[in-house]
Amino acid sequence: MSATPPVQEPASADPVQEAPPRPRASIALLVIATLAVGFTLWAMQEIVLPILLAVFFALIGNPIIRLLQRLRIPRPFAAVLVLAGGIAVAVGLGQQLVEPASEWFREVPQQMRKLAPKLRTLAKPVQDANQVVENVARAAGGEGTGKPVQVIKTREDDPYKALTSTPKVLAQVLAVVLLTLFFMAFGQNLQKHAIDLLPGRQQRRITVDILQSIEREMSRYVLTISVINVTLGFVFALLLHFLAGMSLQESLLWGTMATLLNYAPYVGPLIGVLVMLVIGFTLEPDLWPALLPAVLYLGLHTLEGQIVTPIVLGRRMAISPLVLMLALTLFGWLWGIIGLLLAVPLLVCMKIVLSKVDGWEGWARLLE
Repeated sequence: MSATPPVQEPASADPVQEAPPRPRASIALLVIATLAVGFTLWAMQEIVLPILLAVFFALIGNPIIRLLQRLRIPRPFAAVLVLAGGIAVAVGLGQQLVEPASEWFREVPQQMRKLAPKLRTLAKPVQDANQVVENVARAAGGEGTGKPVQVIKTREDDPYKALTSTPKVLAQVLAVVLLTLFFMAFGQNLQKHAIDLLPGRQQRRITVDILQSIEREMSRYVLTISVINVTLGFVFALLLHFLAGMSLQESLLWGTMATLLNYAPYVGPLIGVLVMLVIGFTLEPDLWPALLPAVLYLGLHTLEGQIVTPIVLGRRMAISPLVLMLALTLFGWLWGIIGLLLAVPLLVCMKIVLSKVDGWEGWARLLE
């Protein structure tokens, strides 16, 4: 008699344990945290700005230091050479710019008086239109009889303000120089020791790859954009010297201004065009020769922004114009002129970090 095989009951599947949902911060908490961070960055700008400037200069020098290391030069000595070379170039350029800058500032009131009749001539159609509107309003009985109140503001000059602010400025410059040297010479060791604090080997390896790629790409970007801006300023100085008839020192002054302003897209070139319009109208009596410096500046900036920079950097470093304007507004409000100069490098650094971290790639695409 054959035994019936036992009926095998289906193995009961273990219930799938769902991971608990990740807690999310409320919108109010995020807003409060953002405001707190913004207020901290504004209140501590005397500490934050030297550090950011030092990191910015270190990023410019890191590719050159790596090149010197391939020539068997130790990194600390290479950092000293790069920093000394940068300071020598800055001092040499400053010596060439001090005289034309001081002379131009001395002549500003006189030049403004020369410019006033030209501006009145250009604004005459607008004034005539305003006069017509006032006549219509007077005929309609809408003109008031009272005279406008003139408010005179007085300002008390402090003769000791310059004496008290000079040591503070010198201390900040010295802090930037020393921090730049230490970032270039010992930044890698600090980064290595900080990574050793991570618990897992795999986590350390991934973190090293991310940080090295971020540092390499950021250094390449800052150095490349600096070379582009310096080249633009140098070419603009040559055009002013040979086409607009300016002296070499004065041309270098405005070329340096163009170099610095080009770090702040849209806002910087707009300021540069306005400055060149003022300079042109103060130097030339006729209209078209007066427009020449502004036209040269606008043409060079258009060539650089639309052709040179996209070809050299590619689309990978492209930032949305709306996001860029928001960043310029935010950092300009926080830190003034220095904030405008650092806004684009900080935004590009943020984009690189977001693109390297898993799960945050969408935020990086949002900035494009």
